[in-house]
Amino acid sequence: MQLQVSPTSTRSISSRHDEGLDWCLLNDFQRDFPLQTRPFAHIARTLGCSETRVRERLAALQLSGAVSRVGPVFSPRRIGASTLAALKAPAGHVEEIAALVSAFAGVNHNYAREHEWNLWFVATAPDRVGLARVLRDIHRATRCPILTLPLETEYHIDLGFDLGTGARVRHGAMRPVMPQRTPEPAEIALMAAVQHGLPILCRPYQAVARRAGLSESQVIGQLRDWLSDGTLKRFGVVVRHHELGWRANAMCVWNVPDAKADHLGQALSAADGVNLCYRRRRADGWPFNLYCMIHGHDRDEVHDRLRDIRSRCGLQAYPHQLLFSTRRFKQCGARYAAGADV
Repeated sequence: MQLQVSPTSTRSISSRHDEGLDWCLLNDFQRDFPLQTRPFAHIARTLGCSETRVRERLAALQLSGAVSRVGPVFSPRRIGASTLAALKAPAGHVEEIAALVSAFAGVNHNYAREHEWNLWFVATAPDRVGLARVLRDIHRATRCPILTLPLETEYHIDLGFDLGTGARVRHGAMRPVMPQRTPEPAEIALMAAVQHGLPILCRPYQAVARRAGLSESQVIGQLRDWLSDGTLKRFGVVVRHHELGWRANAMCVWNVPDAKADHLGQALSAADGVNLCYRRRRADGWPFNLYCMIHGHDRDEVHDRLRDIRSRCGLQAYPHQLLFSTRRFKQCGARYAAGADV
C-alpha cells in the first residue's frame, strides 16, 4: 500500500525505497508498541531491518508531521477532567481567536469547522476545578460565547484505524469503562514525562524514567498497568491523518431521544468508518447529544460513508448536522499532569 501524503511533505517522509518500512511503522504500530528496554530494536527484528533505520524513519515521520508522537493516548474519563467545547469566533477573526485558544496548555485539539459555532477544541486539566478555570480563562481571553459539552457515555474513542481502508483495527473484547481515580504522585510524574511522547533513542523508557525520577522497569511496568486497567486507550505511533491522505474529516451530530441514545450509539460505534463515537450533554441552543467522527480522503467519501452509516444504524429519522473541519490549529496529546508545557 502506497503512502498517501501531502505534496509538500513527500520528499521529507520517504523515498520510494522507504515507503514499505514507513507504511509498517505508521499502520502496524499504532497500538501494542513494545514495552521493553529497546523497543525500536524489537520493531527492527520484526520488520527485518536495522534499529538505526527504524529510529531514523520514525524521526523523519515526526519531523514531516505525519507522526504526532510515539506514546500514550489516555482515556478521557479515567484520570483528570476534559471536555469538548465550541465557540463563535467573529467573521474575520477566526485565526486571531484560534491563536488565543491554542496558547492554553490545557487545549490539546483546536479545529475550525463549518458552522456558526466555528471553533471546536478539547480542554483537559488534572481535575474539574482546573478544567473550569481553563474554560473561564478562555472565555475571558476571547470574549466569545462558549458551548461546553461534557462526555456522558463513551461508545468508541480510538483514532487507531487502518490507514489503507479506514477499517477499525479490532483488538480484543471491549472492556467496561472503569471509574475515575486519582493518580499517585509517581504516576503524575510519569504522565508529565511521557505525555509528549517517547524520545527516539535506543532506550527511550530509560530517558523517560530519568525525567520522572523512576527506574526504567517502573516506567515499563506502570505503562503496562495503565493499559491493563484502561487508563491508557493505547500506546504507540500516533499519526496525523490529514498528512497521510485522509484530508476530509467531519463531526456528525444527532439529536436522538435519550432513551434510545445508548442503543443507537452502540450501533453507530460498531460501524467501520466511525472513529469516535460518544454521547455528550446538550447545551442551551445546542440540541445534539450523539456524536461521531468520520474520516475520508475527500468530502464525497465522507458523505458516502455517512449515508451508509445512517441507513445501517437506523438514524435516518433523527435531525443531524455534518460539520467538516476546515483548518487544524492545534493537535497534540492531552496534558493531564499539572505544570506540563505545551
